[in-house]
Amino acid sequence: MQSTLPPEPQFGAPVPQTPIPHVLEFLARRRSTSAVMLAEPPPSQDELSALLRLAARTPDHGKLSPWRFIVLDPANKGAYADRLEALARSRGDERAAAKLAKLKAPPLGVAVVSRTVGGEIPEWEQVLSAGAVCTTLLYAAQALGYGANWITDWYAYDEEAKAILGLQPEEKVAGFIFMGTAKEAPLERERPVVNSLVTAWRP
Repeated sequence: MQSTLPPEPQFGAPVPQTPIPHVLEFLARRRSTSAVMLAEPPPSQDELSALLRLAARTPDHGKLSPWRFIVLDPANKGAYADRLEALARSRGDERAAAKLAKLKAPPLGVAVVSRTVGGEIPEWEQVLSAGAVCTTLLYAAQALGYGANWITDWYAYDEEAKAILGLQPEEKVAGFIFMGTAKEAPLERERPVVNSLVTAWRP
């Protein structure tokens, strides 16, 4: 990745807007891999650093960076899952404990945390920017050849679970992006009929 990723443009430098057909080909075939089908190896540390740099290029009205990353690396993600499982079982919630399978299987995860900043930029736009970070990170990992999946589940919303992750009370999980090597190619799923979702404004 490091040898093929171009250097980051310097502030104020022109960034040419030229056609990139292979990006369109990627978008036309993009498909998430089920989290339980993600295995070793995950992106390397250098690859992950590059992926996070790409994700941080997301549109961000006001240049606020209203998001941050928490990396769930292979050495520590198991301990995080264990604490969530203990929380679920302490409540007698076996269903919540079972849902952790999607968190346990992938070797690497990144929590994208939404944190809105006061000022002129509407909160909604800041939240949307965090969602765009999730999308960009997901796409970048897949463009690198890894399987990836954007997950939210009870542990993204539960206050005690958020505290285990290290969130402040005002912060929210925009998504967990899980990454690894796909055990098998994902099958195409049903897609929306786009024409049924499009209208043209008329005066």
